[in-house]
Amino acid sequence: MANIVITGANRGIGLELARLYSQRGDTVFAVCRESSDELDELADQIISGIDVTDADAVSGLQTILAEFLDGPLDVLINNAGIFLNETLDEMDFDQIMRQFEVNAVAPLRVTHTLLPLMQSGGKIANVTSRMGSMADNGSGKYYGYRASKAALNAFGKSLAQDLRERGIAVAQLHPGFVQTRMVNFAGDITPVQAATGLAARIDELTLENSGGFWHSNGQQLPW
Repeated sequence: MANIVITGANRGIGLELARLYSQRGDTVFAVCRESSDELDELADQIISGIDVTDADAVSGLQTILAEFLDGPLDVLINNAGIFLNETLDEMDFDQIMRQFEVNAVAPLRVTHTLLPLMQSGGKIANVTSRMGSMADNGSGKYYGYRASKAALNAFGKSLAQDLRERGIAVAQLHPGFVQTRMVNFAGDITPVQAATGLAARIDELTLENSGGFWHSNGQQLPW
């Protein structure tokens, strides 16, 4: 049985990840700004009121986890994120900076803060997007989202290098085009399918493949 922390766990992919790990018998610590009825029914410990962009809130998260964890933190899944769009005709720089803050800096902040709770054998999964791939960008637009996910990929790659000597593995994982509220329920796979694929990639994560960038279906993605 593993100790699992999932940010953005109140809905969508995060909720289904919480459900999957709970059904597997793992101890799930569900982190969110506001819980949901579905989450209330399945998580072992719901830690709500956490804005992952707030340094004080994240520091408080470490304190709460240190109190309730029985053993080390085994898996950290940085799932919380936002998806907005900017075009050359409709540009919003404040919106771009907000996406950097939520999608890139916040996962790094959470990871850095919770590292003291992890030991050798621990795993960190950053839920990123293939839209952060330079080679895969064939349509443009989405300036803030693409750039923030590219930044998250860069952070994750550096974390993989720096944490190798501590025995902690890191993965950058694209869930797929998922039918969630974030994309107005467009998409070609369900949150359950995405969560299943993401969990399989996390299960496969080792120090030998740490630092990779994968689709939830197992396909290795170009940077």
